[in-house]
Amino acid sequence: MFCVIYRSPQRDQTYLYVEKKDDFSRVPEELLRGFGKPQLAMVLPLERTKKLANADIEKVKLALHEQGYYLQLPPPVEDLLKIHLGKNDPV
Repeated sequence: MFCVIYRSPQRDQTYLYVEKKDDFSRVPEELLRGFGKPQLAMVLPLERTKKLANADIEKVKLALHEQGYYLQLPPPVEDLLKIHLGKNDPV
């Protein structure tokens, strides 16, 4: 199974995985509007890939099979002030 990965021109670190190049027929139109015009990032053979950088490969495979696409969103923004204050508890 191959998957084609597109990057969003409107949303940083947001990627759309589909099964076939330029086939967005199973992707909801509202999602595509918010995503912007997909920009090809890479084509990946999933059966020979053991790990993806920022997505669980089993979730990607399942989503591609069941709904025809997988949307990878950016990781949540860290609250650095909260982290800093948590490390500086008064003694």
